[in-house]
Amino acid sequence: MPGGDGLLNHDLLPNEKGPQDACGVFGVWAPGEEVAKLSYFGLYALQHRGQESAGIATSDGTKILIYKDMGLVSQVFNEASLSTLLGHIAVGHTRYSTTGSSSWQNAQPTLGRTSSGTVALGHNGNLTNTAELLQLVRERYPQVDGELARGNTTDTAVITALLTGDLDHTLEATALEVLPRLRGAYCLVFMDETTLYAARDPQGVRPLVLGRLERGWVVASETAALDIVGASFVREVEPGELITIDENGLRTQRFAKAEPKGCVFEYVYLARPDTTIAGRGVHEARVEMGRRLAAEHPVEADLVIPTPESGTPAAIGYAQASGIPFGQGLVKNSYVGRTFIAPSQTIRQRGIRLKLNPLKNVIKGKRLIVVDDSIVRGNTQRALVSMLREAGAAEVHVRISSPPITWPCFYGIDFASRAELVATGLEIDEVRQSIGADSLGYLSEDGMIEATEQPRERLCTACFTGVYPIALPESQHLGKNLLERPAASNGCDPGPDSELEAVLAPAVRREEALARLGQVPFGDPGRPE
Repeated sequence: MPGGDGLLNHDLLPNEKGPQDACGVFGVWAPGEEVAKLSYFGLYALQHRGQESAGIATSDGTKILIYKDMGLVSQVFNEASLSTLLGHIAVGHTRYSTTGSSSWQNAQPTLGRTSSGTVALGHNGNLTNTAELLQLVRERYPQVDGELARGNTTDTAVITALLTGDLDHTLEATALEVLPRLRGAYCLVFMDETTLYAARDPQGVRPLVLGRLERGWVVASETAALDIVGASFVREVEPGELITIDENGLRTQRFAKAEPKGCVFEYVYLARPDTTIAGRGVHEARVEMGRRLAAEHPVEADLVIPTPESGTPAAIGYAQASGIPFGQGLVKNSYVGRTFIAPSQTIRQRGIRLKLNPLKNVIKGKRLIVVDDSIVRGNTQRALVSMLREAGAAEVHVRISSPPITWPCFYGIDFASRAELVATGLEIDEVRQSIGADSLGYLSEDGMIEATEQPRERLCTACFTGVYPIALPESQHLGKNLLERPAASNGCDPGPDSELEAVLAPAVRREEALARLGQVPFGDPGRPE
């Protein structure tokens, strides 16, 4: 959950980034409604899913208007900008970059031409076969234009190119042919001048839900966004489903067999606690994780305190199950955001106090159980334990309501690299020593899964187990900067060593470029009539 600045709770130390999700998407089809304002408030509810840029596109049935910029939703939009976005259809997006740099060129929704007009598209997730898809773009559409030609270096721009490059078929027909070719995690909300579309990958890695308004329909990354705009929850968008909404109503088509593998980390940390995923309330799941954590790792103590606010539900559950009182031992300053003013050396050494400060009279002399949802690099926990000891805590026992994170995510979460993950290659007691705690306990994988009330086979646990349910390409075709120039002067222009160069290269250089990248020709499997 974000604080008042919209930042995620693991951002407690300067330059200490916690796990970040890819994006939040929102779409609405509602004649007679102020769809731009509905999108604004829907994105506001999804701010925790992406904080780098935000955008909204609308259509009045004849033309699409778009407004997007870098920053939080509340920074990008105001009454004046929203008043210009007229129409009855809208798609909105709030971004955290997992493929492509954080730049204006990569902000969404993306735009592209279609057989009858324009498409605007927002994407939550991360593709794993972007290199193959880029090759397919070049083979099908040698004269690359649109977002890719304008410097967009995201997998979303590749999807947009494939959806909009075929001017001989309708957008819906093209989507039904393109979507089965995508691999990885993707929740797409897109529209042309007359129609709203929503699609979810066959594994359903990221959440996407459908809601009903009195005069229309809403699709959003989380149910909390439905609540804020007054939409009633209808159902989840099914894995492998394309939903189409226009003046004739809602219709649905299957483009792939459903093989559900929902991200378990949505329950642990990413989703808002007031969201429901697969019928299970996220807050209730986190409280249950705390209860199971208390049963698995009991310890004698005087007080259970959370790391605000990410550890609060699990700390409540731990206190309930253990009988040890729950208390607020830390105060969070919700208004300290991404400052451009570098802290002085004195403040930098005590950087965590910019966002957290201990209640000394509450914790002095107490044996504390500090509950958080996860440990990434360990720097935040190390600083927190040190701060609590300085404030007079007699003992500090750290409890984590998930297993150790030891593997990166390629489906839409930007973790630290495997080498940076503190639990990689270390025993639990070595991690305990590293953060300076008196004891350390992680929730077991079984306990975490049971708390979600989802069948194990319907969940992705790759960041904890290293078992990836969607096949991954070779390592050189993975990574956030797949389409970036390695040493670009501005951090976003494509260069001769990027995958994108192979797409934009003249035909005489194309084979050489592909050989340098180690790619195998993809081949055009043909087009359905």
